Amino acid sequence: MAYALVKYSVKDHDKWKPIFDNYGATRKNAGCKGGQVFHAFGKKNDLIILFEWDTKEHAANFFDSEDTKKTQQSAGVIGKPEIHYMEKVENFSA
Repeated sequence: MAYALVKYSVKDHDKWKPIFDNYGATRKNAGCKGGQVFHAFGKKNDLIILFEWDTKEHAANFFDSEDTKKTQQSAGVIGKPEIHYMEKVENFSA
C-alpha cells in the first residue's frame, strides 16, 4: 500500500468540496483506496489530505495527469500542491 500526503490551499472550501467529492470515482478508478481530509484549526481553506493508494506509481500518475491538474484549478486550488509519497512503517498506540 502507498500513501500520498497532499497539502494545498483553496480559495473557497465550500466551492472546492463538491468538486473534490465528485472526482471520487476518478480517484478510485486510478487506484485510490480512500483517505482523510484535514484542515488547519481555524483555517478551513488550508487543506492536508492523506490518500491511500494501491501503488505509488498509480498515485503519481494521477497527480501528474492534466485532468487532475485542471480539476484542481477549477476547484480553486491555489498554486502547486505539495505532494509527499510514503509507505507505512508501523502502527503504534499511545
